[in-house]
Amino acid sequence: MAKILDRLLLFVYSLSIAILSIAAILHLSGILPSDWINESDYGVFITAIIVLVVLFLLSLRFFYISIRKDRNRTPSIDQRTEFGDIQISIETIENLCLKAASRVRGVRDLKSRIKVDQAGIDIEIRAVVDGEYSIPVLSSDIQKQVHDYLQETTGIPVANVAVFIANVAQSPSFKSRVE
Repeated sequence: MAKILDRLLLFVYSLSIAILSIAAILHLSGILPSDWINESDYGVFITAIIVLVVLFLLSLRFFYISIRKDRNRTPSIDQRTEFGDIQISIETIENLCLKAASRVRGVRDLKSRIKVDQAGIDIEIRAVVDGEYSIPVLSSDIQKQVHDYLQETTGIPVANVAVFIANVAQSPSFKSRVE
């Protein structure tokens, strides 16, 4: 609703500025005589003041709209193809990273963080791993799996996949009781 109102206000503002510009050009070029407004008419003077105040307030409104940040916009990665634009949210990319990393055996708890860079996207995976697997092997498996899956699924170049092993979880050991 606010966008429609802003568009309507922008239309009225543009039309008013166009009319005032034409009147000023005609007045300065001498086509429109300087006595076209009766200076003793108080109503015309008040009307002109009101119109100018409204135009000033509309100018402030549009200035504010032009510099404010859009809070409703979800952060995304934008791509342009021959068929149109594609936007993939950062949340979607994080979920795809978690899905790919969870396919690696020995990984327990995962969190991901995405940073967009000029070279592509930087991915940071935080994981808790099972103590029975080799950490270097798990780390490289996570990196490869996330890199390949994300690049294949989204088409976005992956610049870096960093893996942070936060902790090692011990496997629950069951002791059998023999009596």
